[in-house]
Amino acid sequence: MLRLRKLSYAFIFLGILLILFPKATEWNEDREQHELLLKAAELLPRKNETVLNPQLADSHTRLSTRLTEASISDAQQSISPAPAPIANADEQTPIATISISRIHLKLPVLEGATRQNMKHAAVHMAETGTLGQVGNAAIAAHRARTPGRLFNRLNEMKLGDEIVVNTQGEQYVYLVYSIKVIDPTDVSVLKSFKKQKLLTLITCSPLVNPTHRLIVQAKLSTRT
Repeated sequence: MLRLRKLSYAFIFLGILLILFPKATEWNEDREQHELLLKAAELLPRKNETVLNPQLADSHTRLSTRLTEASISDAQQSISPAPAPIANADEQTPIATISISRIHLKLPVLEGATRQNMKHAAVHMAETGTLGQVGNAAIAAHRARTPGRLFNRLNEMKLGDEIVVNTQGEQYVYLVYSIKVIDPTDVSVLKSFKKQKLLTLITCSPLVNPTHRLIVQAKLSTRT
């Protein structure tokens, strides 16, 4: 009788396993599917989002290095001031000006994030979108320690602030929708989205011994 009871328990146990096996297989498949979806979210563009090209990523890396170098140079000059060489303005032609009333800023914008251009102006990253057009146009400048110089006061920006960009014969008004601090290697802020006209401002954060990047993003205003 005891043997028969054990045998019955064994059959019951096997029956339970047979019932649970398909469910366990589904659970495992669901887990693998979830992991694949997470990978896809990291690797594939979202709807209406374009993929960053390698040249843009390389340009962002160079810009980040120059911003860091400038901060070190700025600190050294505060200890031992020395006049920096100024490029001949006749050899440089601004493609635009950028104005922000909240921080009383108006700067020329030069094409290309070169060391020379960034000494005394904001720069448009040539690999990003065209100012005022569909895409994500990026403008960068040093976070100079002198109050009011270059992007020194960019941290005072507020959501909804206006950024006015004037190009030859055109004026574009952008409204700030995002302000954040990111890691220097984060290139995601340069992504563009179909049909959207975006502007991304980039500088160092914090002001002294910067380890991150301050990002201000704005959309072209549709107000007339």
